[in-house]
Amino acid sequence: MRVLLVEDEEKLSSFVMRGLAEHGYAVDIALQKSEAVALASDNEYDLVILDVMLPDGSGVDFAKWMRMNEYTGPILMLTALSSTNDKVKGLDAGADDYLAKPFAFEELMARVRALFRRYGEGQESSVLEFADVSMNLIHRKVTRRGQEVRLTTKEFALLEYFLRNAGRPVTRTEIIEHVWDMGFDSGSNVVDVYVNMLRKKVDQPFENKLIHTVVGYGYEIREE
Repeated sequence: MRVLLVEDEEKLSSFVMRGLAEHGYAVDIALQKSEAVALASDNEYDLVILDVMLPDGSGVDFAKWMRMNEYTGPILMLTALSSTNDKVKGLDAGADDYLAKPFAFEELMARVRALFRRYGEGQESSVLEFADVSMNLIHRKVTRRGQEVRLTTKEFALLEYFLRNAGRPVTRTEIIEHVWDMGFDSGSNVVDVYVNMLRKKVDQPFENKLIHTVVGYGYEIREE
């Protein structure tokens, strides 16, 4: 899943980015509103984490801009402002949740998971399932037929994207946009390399293959 983090405190943004990356998220950082607008104009994001107070404008205004430009994903606002009026302004601008600074990273991740559940058609658990594959997003554990499948961080993120789009072919471009950050070399074959690595762990030991190539298009996770 790809995240746009808009935060002008460089130490905090670096800390949050490292933590999210360790959980398999691809993260682009904007230190000011104008950078955020430029990134959001050129890329698709599954989540926006947004500071209220930015050097060149308001995070509330950026949230409004995102919604006006048909962004339909979750927005989590970070703020040192704790008054009810400030929170109301952010929520009315299109934010889904507020997290007051300073915060524990564990709480940030819990709120991120809750937002994805809310946007995932009301799922009550943090488990993604398809066929005989089960992925626990909290414990970062994947099993197939009850047997644990050990994945790297990026393999986990790739499988998560496939599971969230089960039964729908996805292009290599879509995979890049949601699993890798803006530093990714789109001209490389790393997507195919990682798909092959994932197949060796998720498909090869089992008779029923789930990850299929859609010739001339991309990949799809489905039952044969």
